[in-house]
Amino acid sequence: MALDLDIDRIRRVVGEGARDKVYPGAVWAVGDPSGNMTFGTPGVLDPDRPDEPMRHDTVFDVEDLTEILAVWSSIGSLVEVGKLHLDEQLGDFWSAVRGHPLGRVSTRDLLTHTAGIPTRTDLLNLYGTDPQDIRDGVLHDAVRRPPGEAVEYTDRAALVLGWLAEELSGQSLDVLAATEVWQPLGMTRTRYGPLPGDATARCAPTERDDITGARLRGTAHGLPSRLLGGVCGTSGVFSVLPDLAAFLRHLLRPRHNGGQPGFGTAWIQESLRIQTGELTPVGGLFWRPVPGTGPGTDDIWEHYGSGAAGAWLAPEQGRWAVLLTNTRYCTSDYGFLIHVRDTFRSLAFA
Repeated sequence: MALDLDIDRIRRVVGEGARDKVYPGAVWAVGDPSGNMTFGTPGVLDPDRPDEPMRHDTVFDVEDLTEILAVWSSIGSLVEVGKLHLDEQLGDFWSAVRGHPLGRVSTRDLLTHTAGIPTRTDLLNLYGTDPQDIRDGVLHDAVRRPPGEAVEYTDRAALVLGWLAEELSGQSLDVLAATEVWQPLGMTRTRYGPLPGDATARCAPTERDDITGARLRGTAHGLPSRLLGGVCGTSGVFSVLPDLAAFLRHLLRPRHNGGQPGFGTAWIQESLRIQTGELTPVGGLFWRPVPGTGPGTDDIWEHYGSGAAGAWLAPEQGRWAVLLTNTRYCTSDYGFLIHVRDTFRSLAFA
């Protein structure tokens, strides 16, 4: 059954972003859990190769969606098998933070961005380039305020949770995410960078490398992932539309779309409900409701951080949407993307 969408308006809005050089190109899609999907690929892969158009299988640096694809899903797998309890203070079971301020924080605090930890990562300026120094610095740093006092988004939450997942599983985050989530769902082209040559050739380039001056292509632009060898909780994952569609279909209809990853209905339902009480802005577990929506209305949830890729879910409507761009090729100011992203989302769930 075809999706009820104003496809012409979606094509026009996302296409105008390419025309106005908000990004060289984009891939967008709207689908349902049954496999119905409508997508578009305006613009080009690389302005230096103007004859090569965007394609539905273009590989993207998904930036902040790493937090969902790798961290949130891996944490969910650990929770569902009983290896992790959301409200237990980290210092009670994790020796790396015992006796430090982070030890009084819970996993739920981190997932709701109410942990009170610093709001900026700033790894290079604070801790240098040695991965162990960075890890020790983040895990032992002071907090801004006691947990539960305020909702303050920080990518440090995903960084800490990625290390926690590695500690509890005994696996690196890339291996854990691949074995527990990506492979069971058939996400064969989702992985951490740097990418091998064949995948790099189909990857949308982003910003210029500060040292070489060359466009980053197949290497994540996120500085934390580059400092930490490519794998961390905040960034570094590359993916393609077909893989993201499989992931989002699972979130709408767990256990009915392909394989069985380590998390399912219980984790999804827990994450897609308000967890922040009276605090604002309201949020679930790494997912937040679109402003103006909620249970009983549209019930649309989103995750995009500040990055150039975004994903949305509407469980009641039975619909998902994704927008992938390489805005970083044109600018580091994502403000130019906001209009396109918000208009696309409103049309996708109209």
